[in-house]
Amino acid sequence: MLFYPAALPLSRQTLDYTAGIIRRHRRLIGSPWRKLNARQQALLVLAYLRKGETFAELAAGFGISTATAWRYVTETTALLAARSPKLRQALRAASKAGHAYLVIDGTLIPIDWVAADRPFYSGKHRRHGMNLQVIASPGGEIVWVSGPLPGAVHDLTAARIWGIIAELDASGLVVLADKGYLGEDGLRTPYRGRNKPASQKDANRAHARLRAPGERANAQLKAWRIVRKLRCCPWRAGQLAKAIHALQTREVGPGPRS
Repeated sequence: MLFYPAALPLSRQTLDYTAGIIRRHRRLIGSPWRKLNARQQALLVLAYLRKGETFAELAAGFGISTATAWRYVTETTALLAARSPKLRQALRAASKAGHAYLVIDGTLIPIDWVAADRPFYSGKHRRHGMNLQVIASPGGEIVWVSGPLPGAVHDLTAARIWGIIAELDASGLVVLADKGYLGEDGLRTPYRGRNKPASQKDANRAHARLRAPGERANAQLKAWRIVRKLRCCPWRAGQLAKAIHALQTREVGPGPRS
C-alpha cells in the first residue's frame, strides 16, 4: 500500500474540541491507554467524516486494525452526536439569538441500496436514501438536524413525525419552507398554482430570496463527504449528521444576528 501526505480542511479548534471530548470520555470509562492518543483518534474521526475515508484506508494510515478504526469512529461519533442540541433547546437558542426567521428544508442522504428497497426510494430525488429535516438560520448555519427516516417519507410527514411542527408553533418563530410543506398553516410556504396574480408572484420571489441563504445549511452538511453517500447502515445517517452539526458549529463559530 502507498502512503502520501494529505490536508484536512478543518481548524485546529475543531481538532482540539474533539480530542477534549475523547479525553474526558476515556477518563470517565477508565481507559487511559490506547493504541492512539486522544488527539490521534480525533484526527482519524475527522478524516472519516470530512473526507469519507474508508476504515481500511484509515487503519493503514494510522497503523491500527480496521476493527479498531471502526470502534474509534463509532465511539466518537456517538459522543459528538450527543452534543447536538435537542429541538426545543435549538429553537430557544435561535429565539435568543434574535433571528428574524428560520428555514426548514428536507435533504436526502444517499445510500447504496437496490431498487427492491422501495421504502428508501425518494421519488423526488429519484434515488435511495434517508430523509433528514434540517432547520437553518437566515445566514445558512445549521440550527437543528433530525433523525433519519426512509427516503420515501414526504418532508411534511417527516416534520410531523419528529414533532417539529408543534415545537415551531410553540416557539412563535417565523419559519419559511418550500412547496414540500404545503398544507401546514404554521409554516410560511409559497403560493402554488398557475396564473397567479402579480402580488402572489412577487410574494413567491421574496420568499425564495429569503429562503435561499438558509438552504446553504444542507450544503454545509454535505461538505462532510461521509454523508454524500452512506456505505454504512442507513439508520446511522442521523447520528452522523448530528455529529457533523456539533463539529460544524465549532468550525464556523457563532453567526451574526439576523
